[in-house]
Amino acid sequence: MIEKVLIANRGEIALRIIRACKELGIATVAIYSQADADSLHVSLADEAYCIGPHQSSKSYLSIPAIISVALTSGADAIHPGYGFMAERADFVDICDEHHIKFIGPSAAAMRAMGDKASARKTMIESGVPVTPGTGLVDNIDEIREFAKKVGYPVIIKATAGGGGKGMRIVNREEELEDAFNLCRQEAQNAFANPEVYCEKYLINPRHIEVQILADSFGNVVHLGERDCSIQRRHQKLLEEAPSPAITEDIRQKMGQAAINAAKAINYEGAGTLEFLLDETDPDNKKWYFMEMNTRVQVEHCVSEMISGVDIVKEQIRVASGQRLSVTQDDIVLRGHAIECRINAEDPSRDFMPFAGKIEGYIAPGGFGVRIDSHAYTGYTIPPYYDSMVGKLICWGVNREDARKRALRALDEYIITGIKTTIPFHKAILNNDVFISGQFNTSFIEKHFSKEELKNQ
Repeated sequence: MIEKVLIANRGEIALRIIRACKELGIATVAIYSQADADSLHVSLADEAYCIGPHQSSKSYLSIPAIISVALTSGADAIHPGYGFMAERADFVDICDEHHIKFIGPSAAAMRAMGDKASARKTMIESGVPVTPGTGLVDNIDEIREFAKKVGYPVIIKATAGGGGKGMRIVNREEELEDAFNLCRQEAQNAFANPEVYCEKYLINPRHIEVQILADSFGNVVHLGERDCSIQRRHQKLLEEAPSPAITEDIRQKMGQAAINAAKAINYEGAGTLEFLLDETDPDNKKWYFMEMNTRVQVEHCVSEMISGVDIVKEQIRVASGQRLSVTQDDIVLRGHAIECRINAEDPSRDFMPFAGKIEGYIAPGGFGVRIDSHAYTGYTIPPYYDSMVGKLICWGVNREDARKRALRALDEYIITGIKTTIPFHKAILNNDVFISGQFNTSFIEKHFSKEELKNQ
């Protein structure tokens, strides 16, 4: 068994990993920037080391600093959480060179799925449906011919992209040249890789993802799907599991496709296959592979709530060389879970980040309510990182029960001194279209005008 884990992250995910390690009897090492000296993960870990100034490039993204702390502290494993080092294949290589176990997939698996064009090819070979698209394209003429064949709109994507960056939707041929050049430029600036490919763009699909777990013995299971269609500018705001749009037949086929994909690349650990669900024909819903996230995700909690499986503990056990503690037959999905991402943002000002000191903090509780947060009264949200204050996850025997519990919990969730998205989440949960379950990725832009947002 792994004896000491360095958590190469901050905030709520660092706390999440520390808690899992403590329950497994594993010592923990926290790292932090100067801006995070008062963060909760620093005080709850067994050891904590400052690794640099507030700039991520000089702290949480500094491979020499992280490896130095791991060696100094005697950590035999590193858990990257999500973001920062979570999908850096070069970091995995360096961990291997220093005989430190990276809690996650191999560098080879990460590279296979990190390059989106390569991932598409792997999925096609594994029999997983993908949207009509091209391979990597060197010039605009290839995209122009593809677009003529499948029809507009199309989407140009950076093969190394992620987080909503390196994408351009093209609605007509006149827009193609500018979109192609801008996408390549953004890809080069953001990912140091200008390569792009093109896909047919699905208008207002649902964003569905399947959680998988895999060990080094060839065992792979899925924990059902999550619906992540409530998003703004490709950034998720609210997630739920299971999806109100998925039938049992699609669930089984999508889950098996995710398992096949993981096996095709000898995947190990926790991962997520993301799909687009096309509901143009309600009687014949089609779904397509979009990408794979080779890490634990922010929204993993809703899958834990309905499956009863601790995903982070499974990650650690698998990294220790153990088999998965569950088989597919063991996994029975029960009830419904909804997660609200509570961010320090002002919805009335176009979701502007709102750093500052939390003057009062009271977390909700009660049956079926979970809070993953590093916030507390007196804590100052630094302006240098993402704006997440915490995650509210509520479970219910069915979707309506979970929705009402989430509303009750949001009423109890008191954060003063800063602006948060709590009022906005209440508006979402009270929206008739959301209540009906008949929504897609255009939900926010369709149902929340700028004027309505100013009143949040």
